[in-house]
Amino acid sequence: MILQFITWKVNPEIFAIGSFAVRWYGLLFASSFIFGYMIMLRIFKKENLPEALLDKLSVYMVIGTVVGARLGHTLFYEPNYYLHHPLDILKVWEGGLASHGAAIGILLALYLFARKTNRTFLWTIDRIVIVVALSGFFIRMGNLMNSEIFGKPTDLAWGFIFTKAGETIPRHPTQIYEALCYLAIFFYLLWYYYKKNGRPSDGFLFGMFMLLVFGVRIVIEFLKEPQVAFENSMTLNMGQLLSIPFVIAGIILVLYSRKKQTSAI
Repeated sequence: MILQFITWKVNPEIFAIGSFAVRWYGLLFASSFIFGYMIMLRIFKKENLPEALLDKLSVYMVIGTVVGARLGHTLFYEPNYYLHHPLDILKVWEGGLASHGAAIGILLALYLFARKTNRTFLWTIDRIVIVVALSGFFIRMGNLMNSEIFGKPTDLAWGFIFTKAGETIPRHPTQIYEALCYLAIFFYLLWYYYKKNGRPSDGFLFGMFMLLVFGVRIVIEFLKEPQVAFENSMTLNMGQLLSIPFVIAGIILVLYSRKKQTSAI
């Protein structure tokens, strides 16, 4: 018998004790920081840098990512709701994180870190984007476990019926599409870093990250259902519009790093 669709009815909660619940989304989100730290530790050891510096960087990253992603979602997608329910902004475990907000939060956090530690901004972010791409994989898998941010109806064999979200027809599992793309980007960036023996041209990895990650976001958004009602009348949704400046910035950075590398030869 040919597979027609996949019924997805995974409980977003791993277990619950009274009103306290451990959710897959929270576990995967935390995993992104754990594995990211492990990879960055190897990078720091390769460049003979102290672990204490990485610990400081990790604090900046956690704060920048969580605050930026949460505020990004509340300001870009549901400002009216959160203006009337401000305490709900703190409920990060329920989902509602925007990658564009995270990007802005990370950029600001790394700028402050670079100033405090006498590191250049491009040196710092060229290494961080490697693990940020991996984080994107974990977060999108968390969205899958929450049965959220899925795609439009499809008749493809791998269409998912998200029963936990009240769906009765198969839809594109866009969470998986994005997760696999981010995982591939992570492996590419890590491979390139080691190919250059830990000395990539300033800005190249950062530029490629923005070009690839947000380019993928623009393409896959065409398969997604709008996250909020006001996007229904838009040719390009909010995620796509917010991605365009990052893609342009990525192209500029890649060209800049290539020109700088050529002039150094």
